[in-house]
Amino acid sequence: MQFADIKNDIAFRKIFGNENKTEILISFLNAVLKLEGNKKITWVEILNPYQLPIVLGAKSTILDVKAKDKVGNEYIVEMQVTDKIGFAKRVVYYSAKSYSAQLDVGENYYKLKPIIFIGILNFEFLDGKNYLSRHLILDAETKEHKLKDLDFNFIELPKFNKTEQELENLVEKWVYFIKNAENLTVIPAGLEDEGLQSAYTEANRHNWKKEDLEAYEYARMRESDDIAREMLVEQKAELRKQTEMAKNALAEGFDDNLISKLTGLTLEQIQELRIKLNQ
Repeated sequence: MQFADIKNDIAFRKIFGNENKTEILISFLNAVLKLEGNKKITWVEILNPYQLPIVLGAKSTILDVKAKDKVGNEYIVEMQVTDKIGFAKRVVYYSAKSYSAQLDVGENYYKLKPIIFIGILNFEFLDGKNYLSRHLILDAETKEHKLKDLDFNFIELPKFNKTEQELENLVEKWVYFIKNAENLTVIPAGLEDEGLQSAYTEANRHNWKKEDLEAYEYARMRESDDIAREMLVEQKAELRKQTEMAKNALAEGFDDNLISKLTGLTLEQIQELRIKLNQ
């Protein structure tokens, strides 16, 4: 078997946004949100089902999977590969926008249903050690939870390091699948959950159509290009910062060797900067 990288845009939406395999999303939501008994989700409608980008290789406008359960609660499941500036604000904005979009002009507020956001992050976002965290709107003193309609959950993949033999529950098996599927050649033993079994089957690239495989490879190349561009921007920003520090140090008459130690610039870079400043 050759499983896809679940963090890939195409693979992620193909698996979790599959209208014909909603047991996958249902299982994932119940596991992550720890829903049991009569609180378990038994039915979902996927609001933005998986579709190939209109132009093969183009960036799809759908970056997540949105679904609604039988009582009207809406779920946003998003895969975020890199830490982007303003990510926290965007999560709140996007969730609030989805919340307000439930009402047409003139409709009553009581019709609004909760928005539950689940962010799967391929980077460390929070200070805590837990790979899974939940964030609610609480009273600062009493911890009373009256404002219940916005619920934020984050899975930080770098913080999850369990091996297959160490997995103890369904949520751990789900996170293991998302983080490690591309490196596996067989479905792990002892999987009894129907949804997770279906997820592994759908992730097996040998079962994919040619169009899906091509879109998957394009998405991988695009992601690599995006990461390279972000790294270049960061490097340029760091160089500007180092150069400004060096200029100030030169103005103060500091020695080139000391400036190199302070800024990280090479002696050649500092000497070139000194010549430019003296022209």
